[in-house]
Amino acid sequence: MFSDAFTGIGRYNFELTRRFFSKFPDVQWVLFLNEPQFSQFDFPKNVRKICVNAPHYSLAEQTHFLKILNREKCDLVHFTHFNVPILYRGKFVVTIHDTTISFFPGKKFSSWWRKIAYRIVISNAIFRSKKVITVSKNTAADVEKLFRVSPKKITPIWNGIGNEFSPRSESEHFEIRKKFDLPEKFLLYTGVWREHKNLVGLLRAFARIKNEELKIKNLNLVITGKQDPNYPEVLETVKNLNLEKSVKFVGLVDFADLQKLYSAAAVYVFPSFYEGFGLPPLEAMAAGTPVAASNSSAIPEVCGDAALFFNPKNTEEMAAKISEILENPKLAADLVARGAERVKKFSWDFSADATLKIYREVVQF
Repeated sequence: MFSDAFTGIGRYNFELTRRFFSKFPDVQWVLFLNEPQFSQFDFPKNVRKICVNAPHYSLAEQTHFLKILNREKCDLVHFTHFNVPILYRGKFVVTIHDTTISFFPGKKFSSWWRKIAYRIVISNAIFRSKKVITVSKNTAADVEKLFRVSPKKITPIWNGIGNEFSPRSESEHFEIRKKFDLPEKFLLYTGVWREHKNLVGLLRAFARIKNEELKIKNLNLVITGKQDPNYPEVLETVKNLNLEKSVKFVGLVDFADLQKLYSAAAVYVFPSFYEGFGLPPLEAMAAGTPVAASNSSAIPEVCGDAALFFNPKNTEEMAAKISEILENPKLAADLVARGAERVKKFSWDFSADATLKIYREVVQF
């Protein structure tokens, strides 16, 4: 799951490993990759990359990948997601990014056999690991409760945020609005279409805002990410609420455009019911944009005092909080200032050092 794209686990792997490789040049590092990443990336001399080509969550991951792992005989393996081959008996640590599927299995994990497979694989990963790393205290508490794990085995280590996101100029704002045919003021959501992301709730809140007598006219809601046919209720809600002209689905945007969209937005909205961490609000803060966010799961832990929170199950409250930011420039400016301070608490260097400390506890090097 290695990638330099600023998304999820791929970015986690990219940011941590490049620090590991430079900090410990005398250690022989082995990186297991699928295509096209195996061919795309080159690494320092102390890194040996191995092509696995086993799809994630597949039988090949449990068999073919297992053979490769056994052949390599690594002193320590860090599985950076829960999908550990259940028959692997080497020494390993695992990162649990969230327990979303336990609370919100979604349509892809709705069948009984997928739920059982998930439970077996994640339980095995947690119980057989020497240490469990989580990306937030909230996820640590969920792992402890759901899987009855001793808190001594779990170490929460926050994700970091790079310097890729920053406030952009007015000319760049104009450029990105022109590219996607956006008005001067728009709300922004970035992410996938999943049940726990609460997109329908966001759309209902947006409809309330549109029906209110706001000073801001022609307000749009911009939603990035690939449309998912498994969740037709998103487009159905847009149609039922007559939002076709004011909700813009811009699809998967490239990284440069994403940075500009963050900076140009009037408010970034994060309406999730559940997150193991939640990088997007931090990205928005780093880009100089005020954030309205759900008060559930790890989101308050991550956002601190730098967001205006709402109950994600209450669309009226969500609409009110977003409107409050839109109508109060002083509040918006205060949130931007707090956000700029908040993001300073999240460092990939600190995350890497804390992770390396876990390695040293398990195996001396």
